[in-house]
Amino acid sequence: MSTPAEIYDSIQDEVETVLIGNEEVIEGLTIALLTRGHVLLEGVPGVAKTTIANVFARATGLDYTRVQMTPDILPADVTGTEVYRQENGEFELQRGPIFSNLVVADEINRATPKTQSALLEAMQERQVTIAGQTLSLPTPFVVVATQNPIEMEGTYELPEAQKDRFMLKYELELLPTELEKDVLDRFDSTPDLGPEDVEQVVTTDEIIAGRETVEEVHVSDVVKNYLLAIVTATRDASEIEYGASTRGSLAMLNASKARAAIQGRDYVTPEDVRALAVMVLQHRLVLTTEAEMSERPVADILEDLIEQVPVPEAEPAELTVSD
Repeated sequence: MSTPAEIYDSIQDEVETVLIGNEEVIEGLTIALLTRGHVLLEGVPGVAKTTIANVFARATGLDYTRVQMTPDILPADVTGTEVYRQENGEFELQRGPIFSNLVVADEINRATPKTQSALLEAMQERQVTIAGQTLSLPTPFVVVATQNPIEMEGTYELPEAQKDRFMLKYELELLPTELEKDVLDRFDSTPDLGPEDVEQVVTTDEIIAGRETVEEVHVSDVVKNYLLAIVTATRDASEIEYGASTRGSLAMLNASKARAAIQGRDYVTPEDVRALAVMVLQHRLVLTTEAEMSERPVADILEDLIEQVPVPEAEPAELTVSD
């Protein structure tokens, strides 16, 4: 049976047959998969946001659907609806694209708030209600949403409740020139290379077993106190109107456990928390008006806050022994 570390290594190796770079995002998607989380990817057009989700789904063998969000898409277009069949005079339940293991909500901020909200029940409770009937979603179930930060016309800001449902948010940057050269070389020699060239390397049973392993990862009081100190710092900061909620604390706890397991450990270190804090918290914060006007990136504000929180110096024994 594959361990979380073996699962991640297998996925990363297979994804690299098509993608170059973005290792951190693949790690985040693996963390979400192993902790029942969801991921928000933000970046300018052309940085492979949708492709990353597609190749990840293929490497993990997950059923994959992509929903192109637009202002005229309706909630029923995502969740499903009842369709009247004239031939038998009965209504038939027609399931929407949400009934998949990995759902990509492409350009999610182009959908209206009403349609965005259709995802709330699915993301939190892993079920949807259609015509009064509650239906369970498949296992595993992961939503990967993408959005473009530079094109604001015809878009709708995600509600805070919606953003809070995403465990992690990654801001994708353009590749360094040397890596982009590797991309050019690869596609120059293999023009037809694409997600369909990625093969499945893990099974659903291995993913479920990996989840159970992550749940058993130990988190000492030393680490929990450090985690809470970071969350509390977001609530006390002068530049932040509303800091992270308890859901944010839980997301950081679970994400840190998954990262530890991916690193081959059965205990969490302060470094696991530190490495994921920005991705877990940046989309959950509401800045003050003055901070918004300064246009200072939320990630930079968070980095400064985290730097001010003392990192506990603990021996491995203090992190592995049950409290």
